[in-house]
Amino acid sequence: MPAPGESALSAKHPAGAATSFLGQIWRSVHGDATWLERIAVTGTGDLPSAFPVTGLATAVIGATGLAVAELIHQASGQAPHVEVDRRLASLWFGTSLRPHGWALPPQWDAVAGDYRAKDNWIRLHTNAPHHRDAALAVLGVAARADQAAVARAVSGWEASALEAAIVESGGCSAAMRTVAEWAAHPQGIAVTSEPLLHWTATAGGPRPAWAIAPDRPLRGIRVLDLTRILAGPVATRLLAGFGADVLRIDPPGWEEPGVVPEVALGKRCARLDLKSAADRQVLERLLSQADVMVHGYRPEALARLGLDTRRRREINPALVDVSLDAYGWSGPWKGRRGFDSLVQMSTGIADAGGRAAGLDRPKPLPVQAIDHATGYLMATAAIRGLAQRLATGAGCAVRASLARTAHLLVAGAAPQDGASMLAPETAPEAAPETAADLAAVAEDTAWGPAHRIKPPATVHGAPMHWERPAGKLGTALAQW
Repeated sequence: MPAPGESALSAKHPAGAATSFLGQIWRSVHGDATWLERIAVTGTGDLPSAFPVTGLATAVIGATGLAVAELIHQASGQAPHVEVDRRLASLWFGTSLRPHGWALPPQWDAVAGDYRAKDNWIRLHTNAPHHRDAALAVLGVAARADQAAVARAVSGWEASALEAAIVESGGCSAAMRTVAEWAAHPQGIAVTSEPLLHWTATAGGPRPAWAIAPDRPLRGIRVLDLTRILAGPVATRLLAGFGADVLRIDPPGWEEPGVVPEVALGKRCARLDLKSAADRQVLERLLSQADVMVHGYRPEALARLGLDTRRRREINPALVDVSLDAYGWSGPWKGRRGFDSLVQMSTGIADAGGRAAGLDRPKPLPVQAIDHATGYLMATAAIRGLAQRLATGAGCAVRASLARTAHLLVAGAAPQDGASMLAPETAPEAAPETAADLAAVAEDTAWGPAHRIKPPATVHGAPMHWERPAGKLGTALAQW
């Protein structure tokens, strides 16, 4: 473990963290700064963390509200105010669903987790069967191995060597690094130099004849969702909350039992086998009729399917094309597989959290904040892209990454007074959840009744709500 004080972080979260984050986010989507005056933050309390997680949640959710309000103004001349409840924003960064009489499956595979190697900690991400198989094969343990067997095998490796071996074998893992180590790492340097969002305007066509309704501004907007756990589905769930027609496409057999009830809200979910020429034609037809595409495929994966950037633009010149990767779009790790928990290990967040808590082990954020924040960033970019298309007819391509969002959070925790990251927590903790936090009407999900936490943002005159309850994957037709 690094010596205390090595990090420049502070557990003292300045009251202006949300304001600072929001300004950076709004600039990244080319928003008019005057709109920042039309947002109000309510509620008190923070999630307990060495990082300003609640400030980030408040800012990214607030940015989506501002983008919706600006779109309404562009179409109708109305200029609604936006309110964000920081406490509800914190709750939505966890889980929004409260089942009645049933329970969600575990979110983690039995052997996923943090393990002590010879010299350091390493995290194994094994939720997908092929990622689990790759990790266990490298470790030389049986497919049915338990955590104890995996721990014994990991203890014989150096963390960085095991990380490299698992990644090379097609698995997912991350050795724990400090904030300083990540800042000096070639990938950390690359990510720091990238913009929060890569934004490229593209040639389009005539301005669309959308009927932007002030009370349901995304009604009729077609969103093609090719995303998996967790940032992308968060983005498209938000778009559905303001009326978008979201069609999620998954391959045959793919399931996400621990999170689908959480993120399938408001969507229709279909299946296509993109290895099949016939199903690829169906996808191209859907793409040609879409207004927005949100995807998390690695660039080479889409290229192998014949759907690289150039081809997508040929099919739909005015498309608002929003994409995601884990570790950034430049540097030696571009295209590397990754997830929120792995990015927290790589970028120093898990190490800093452990030291701030006085632990000799990683301590992640209290929620998967990197995933959630990136999802809302993507949703904001999609709405701003729609506004640009409405104004000029031009499409755009926007790229986000989990690692760049992590950098936003880490930079936002830097102290202004030279305080150590081990300084005592000063922000009051958010009050516990109560029945008053839940929506009044139960949601009839495919798994049983449940309540959602009330929406965290209010765009006056355009309340966020979802027409469709969460349903199972593959239950809809692949058509608009």
